Amino acid sequence: MACFIVPATGAIVTKAVEKTIQKSDKEQGVSSVGNVFVRRLPWLRNMLAGGSFLLAFEHVWHGEVQPFFPFLTAMSNPGDASEMFAEMGTVGVGMLVLVTAAWAVMVKATDRAKERVSK
Repeated sequence: MACFIVPATGAIVTKAVEKTIQKSDKEQGVSSVGNVFVRRLPWLRNMLAGGSFLLAFEHVWHGEVQPFFPFLTAMSNPGDASEMFAEMGTVGVGMLVLVTAAWAVMVKATDRAKERVSK
């Protein structure tokens, strides 16, 4: 129903973290580019945003999202709303954690491959 909202929020938070790091680096006159995870934050943001977009499209396709208020069909009925929040807490958070873990493994693997090539 609304599981796509959690990864979408993660993408927004990731963008905010990127901007905060850039602003902090600019103010302090240093660069965090040496940290491989900071350098690859755009990968995480793109993975979360792209997945959220596809999930949102799927929910629109199945009629769970509508173009008028309350937008989510589950918000029409209080009983469905509790089910929606439970889904967001289980499926949405699970997707966010899984995508973030996959990103971390991907970053570490590319960093190690890059080290091997440079040796």
